[in-house]
Parts: sequence; C-alpha cells; structure tokens
Amino acid sequence: MVVGKPLAAGRLSISWNPWNLNVKPIPLATFNFALRLQPPTYLNFHVRASCFPASSPLPQNDDLQALLQILPSDLHDNLLNEPDRAQLLEVILDLGRLPEARYLGKEGGQYIRESEVTVKELEYARQAVGEFGRDNRAGIEGTLHRISAIRSRKGGIVGLTCRVGRAVSGQINMVYDLLQYWKSILFVGRPGVGKTTVIREIARVLSDEFHKRVVIVDTSNEIGGDGNIPHAAIGSARRMQVPEPSMQHRVMLEAVENHMPQVIIVDEIGTEAEAHACRSIAERGIMLIGTAHGQQLENIMKNPTLSDLIGGIGAVTLGDAEARARNCQKTILERKAPPTFDFLIEMRDRYYWLTHQTDKSVDMLLRGKIPQVEVRKRDEKCKVVIEKSKPYDKLWLCRRDNEWGRIGSMTLRLRLFTETGIQRHKIVFDRRDMDKNNVSRDTELVYFVSILTRMTQKH
Repeated sequence: MVVGKPLAAGRLSISWNPWNLNVKPIPLATFNFALRLQPPTYLNFHVRASCFPASSPLPQNDDLQALLQILPSDLHDNLLNEPDRAQLLEVILDLGRLPEARYLGKEGGQYIRESEVTVKELEYARQAVGEFGRDNRAGIEGTLHRISAIRSRKGGIVGLTCRVGRAVSGQINMVYDLLQYWKSILFVGRPGVGKTTVIREIARVLSDEFHKRVVIVDTSNEIGGDGNIPHAAIGSARRMQVPEPSMQHRVMLEAVENHMPQVIIVDEIGTEAEAHACRSIAERGIMLIGTAHGQQLENIMKNPTLSDLIGGIGAVTLGDAEARARNCQKTILERKAPPTFDFLIEMRDRYYWLTHQTDKSVDMLLRGKIPQVEVRKRDEKCKVVIEKSKPYDKLWLCRRDNEWGRIGSMTLRLRLFTETGIQRHKIVFDRRDMDKNNVSRDTELVYFVSILTRMTQKH
C-alpha cells in the first residue's frame, strides 16, 4: 500500500491532532480525505475521533480530607501527597490485597502501598464511618462521599469502596436552556459519568435561581450528602431521605401528597414501582428530573422494567391497507403512551451529551429510522457548544484518555473504489482495541494504516 497526497477530489479538514500534527487540539473532530493505493484503486474514508481532558476544568468542592481521615495513616499520607489527588475517583480496600486508588481518566488502578489490607484496618474504617444501611452503603456526615461495603457470607466486612463525592459547579450550563421549557428530563449513562453531579446542581439552580419548590428523594444520601442537614450543594431544595431502597417509590408519592413540590428529583430509577410512581407524578403536572442506568435510549426501550419512562412499547396489528401504506409487517412495535420524561439525555461522557425529544426519537427508532438529536459538548475553552438537528449515532461510544492528543474512539466509514465497483465498509473501535495491541502514541498512525491495509488486501 502506497500512501500519497490527498486527491484533489477529497477534502482534508483537520481540526484535531491525533498524530502530533502541527495543529491545536480540540475535543472532537471529523475529517475526510482520500488515499491513493496501487493503481487503479483508491480509497475515500471518513474518520471521527474523540478525546477529552482527564481532569475537570470546572470548579469543584470535594472535601477530600474528610474521606482520607477514615483511612489508615500511611494511606492517608500517600494520597495526600499524590499530585493527581484532584482526579481521585475512589479508594479500594479488599482484605488480603494491596490497597488501590483509581483516578478519573486513567484505566485500571494504582497501588498505594506494598503491604496488604488487614482486618484491623477495615474495622478502623468501619468505626470511623459508622453503621451501614441495608444497601451496604454509608456516608460521612456533611460530605458527598460514599462508602460501600462488601460482606462475607457470615456478614463480616471484607472490602470497602470509598468513592469521592464532588460538588461541581458549571455542569448546569449544558442543560440550562432546557430547564426553561419546564419539561421533565431523564439522564442515562454508564456509572461514573456524572449523572448524580448534574442533578445535584439542577436542584440548586431550580430552587435558588428559578425559585421553585424542589424536593429531592435521596435514597442513599448521594445527592444531599450524609447526615440530617443536607449539603450546601443542593441550595435551598428540600431533601427527603429514604429508609430502604425498596421504599423509594413510596417516598416519591409521599413527597407529592404532603409537601406540594413543583419539582421532584430522584436518582437511580430502577424498578417497575418507581417507573409507575414517576408516571403518576408527571401526570399531576410536576416536573421530574431523574437518572437511570443505561448507556443509550435503546437500553431503556428494551428494558421492560423501565420502558414506561419513555411511554412503553407494545405490539400493534395493522390492517392490510395500513401495512401496505407503511410498507411494513402487519405486527409492529409502537409507543403505547406519552413519555413520562419529555427529554432524554445520553451522557456519553462528562462533556459530550446527546439530547432526545423522547417521543420523536422513540417513534423513529421503532420504525427503523434515524432520529435527529442535539449534540451538547464543551470545546477546548470549556464553553458549551450545542449542535442542533444532528443524525443520531448510536454506535459511537466515547472513550476518555489521560491526556490530550490520543485517540479516544474512532469510526471509519470507507468507500473502496476498484475496477469492479464501489464497496462500502464501516469500522468502529476505541481505546481498548489499541490497548490490546499495545498501541502507543507514536504508533497510532501505523496501527490505523495497518487496518486499512488488511482491508484493501482482501479486495
């Protein structure tokens, strides 16, 4: 394969620097160009690559010292002197294993010391935290940190996950315009992407700036922090604690019946009873802000427990004339009712979101069409950029890395022109593919070209 200059017919527009080119990096870029192969074959390809900064450029308040106090003194000192402590995500203490720290933007963990965790150290941490709930979670009073326990069959604690809770200011800018529509919003995304952080700041803005009556249904005290006095990060919003996770739906309805809220905020909607409670609340004209685990809209559509949040999915039998008019089968899937949440936001990453108008997107996907979405992201100056009417790309899963200038994910759309005609191909791969093959920064281009070489050799 001979790589030459871009063809005149091709368009070369590089605004990001995946291979150390002399241009300024930005979080997301798309470019098209053509490569000349062995004559008379040549190749057009479209590359979409992404990368995000590891550290948050937004102001944070993490009360890290309070979390470190529950750890053994040597771990406390090691983490306090760690230069990347501002990106600390969680500390893992497992009995008989080396203690481990995990950081934002870094794959895997980092051992904090060379000696193993003992029973005495786990007991010290448990006494410093206090009693754990039935969900094996506990907190530190006045902070947003969460400590989760792993127990043995006899009930003893054999592991702790100490997760750092941060109040981040500025994330509200990503959805500030949507709040003014007074419509319900559901956030979905993988764990750790920042869903709870966003709804915490939404609670503060709606209560302090919009002067709405906001009630937070706080199942594990993650939104308002541990203790009877809620954290200042939620502003003047009121907080109702939930004795047990299984009672969350009851507390949601109790909040509506007893406290006259204009907004209900609930985290981690996960059961059918909670989904039905959300619908009941929305039908009373109350704005709902919620989160659910799932990376994409289709995850909610295919989940029979949560599908009621987006209107529910049911089978419908069409008449012969209607089936011919639609050019489809007689039995199809359709949305059963108006969605509980008017907007659904896919948090692909902390700074890259896709916004759906729920009813339109669900209907389009059920008919096998591609819906239009809004892309919300931050540029290199941390300013919010909103791109309207973009085709929904459900295959692109964003990956983050620990520095600028490395490929986070890539989508290749290829058109191979040969003597026999045009052949189209699409490849999607991310950082994990490169890591498996020990691809470094210096060899990313070689790895990329090798993929194209293997494809062209087949033809």
